[in-house]
Amino acid sequence: MELYQYIIIMVVLLIIALAIVKMNKKNIKLEFNKLVDLLGGKDNILDTEVEMSRFKVTLKDITKANKEGILKLGAKGVVEIDDQLKIILGSDAKKLKKYIENKPY
Repeated sequence: MELYQYIIIMVVLLIIALAIVKMNKKNIKLEFNKLVDLLGGKDNILDTEVEMSRFKVTLKDITKANKEGILKLGAKGVVEIDDQLKIILGSDAKKLKKYIENKPY
């Protein structure tokens, strides 16, 4: 194969990789929006913390949280303690905290 054919193949693969990354970013934002809704909305969230792969959230009204929905969304576990939920999210825990803090509602 000629050099230009290799270059064309590499460019096509790069475009595909960028498209996949962009789609995943959109999905993460959509999932985070759904998760905030499942926590009872932005107004129900008082405080957030991240401990490794766990996202800890303090809520005004814990009864507004939909734990089953959070699990269906992909959380590996949800633990309720008083007015807090500890949600095991994996590597997305830090991203979610940043998203909630920076998202104007």
